[in-house]
Amino acid sequence: MISNQILQNTIDGLKGITRIDICVMDTEGKVLASTFTNAEQYENAVISFVASPADSQAIQGYQFFKVFDEHQLEYVILVKGDSEDVFMIGKIASFQIQNLLIAYKERYDKDNFIKNLLLDNLLLVDIYNRAKKLHIDTEARRVVYIIETKNEKDANALETVRSLFSGKTKDFITAVDEKNIILVKEVKANETYEDLNKTAKIILDMLNTEAMSKVHVAYGTIINEIKDVSRSYKEAKMALDVGKIFYSGRNVVAYNNLGIGRLIYQLPMPLCKMFIKEIFEGKSPDDFDDETLSTINKFFENSLNVSETSRQLYIHRNTLVYRLDKLQKSTNLDLRVFEDAITFKIALMVVKYMKYMEQMEY
Repeated sequence: MISNQILQNTIDGLKGITRIDICVMDTEGKVLASTFTNAEQYENAVISFVASPADSQAIQGYQFFKVFDEHQLEYVILVKGDSEDVFMIGKIASFQIQNLLIAYKERYDKDNFIKNLLLDNLLLVDIYNRAKKLHIDTEARRVVYIIETKNEKDANALETVRSLFSGKTKDFITAVDEKNIILVKEVKANETYEDLNKTAKIILDMLNTEAMSKVHVAYGTIINEIKDVSRSYKEAKMALDVGKIFYSGRNVVAYNNLGIGRLIYQLPMPLCKMFIKEIFEGKSPDDFDDETLSTINKFFENSLNVSETSRQLYIHRNTLVYRLDKLQKSTNLDLRVFEDAITFKIALMVVKYMKYMEQMEY
């Protein structure tokens, strides 16, 4: 249904051109939008007009018009005056609002189609039949972005995204839950994943500055057929989750750049538990003190370089060696040995994944 604000903007525009007062009421005589005051006094007249078979009628110095949506009466328009010119303006207003009804209905139908497409709720034959009816290209290159907002039902963020892409008729903006905005974006033939990343950063910057929203943006891979939109959506969802678990410092995460995080995310929980038990012998990295954990993380950041790590930690080289020796005794893993370092790093990532999955269960 058209919002009252849109109706008000429409009749304000018509009054600005014609200098004639107009009012839009529902079928029960309630005022939805008006350019003059005291329109409520015509409630009974509107109810009587709705019950009559006439499509237009002059009543109490106003022209009354009915606006239908596929034979269903939706609005009654009042136009001040009873001359032929006023009658013509009333017809124009009715025609304009009728077209708005059609446009908004088509927009709703497209939104509904895209939601079902994302959620894999359509049969293959239905996808192509409905896309054809809605004039949606079935073979365009597309990618799905997920914009996760900090607050549920963030209207400012949604409007900002719409303002960025609403002018592009082949892009679709929708939502399938309370916190995520979905952008199904057409990708031009010459656009690459680098361009997709630039678009993600533009969305991020716009939302941070204009909507004052802290968001995360994730996107899937480029697909070439409309039936694969749900695949790109699932990839974007995975990228969002993997980013939260393993790459918390990133605000933009791409499915094709998840690294080892993608592999760990798809491991079954029993296998993860078995691996951690094997590596840490029943212990957990949570048992390490903050000093040990900061040492481990800094050592990995500096590519296992003892001198650089000790310099950044402001400790003597021998102190760092002592800490690494102590860690080796408790885990049987020497982080100065490449193979042991990889095993330890993967184990830390698996523990992060297990914690995340446990939180999701509650």
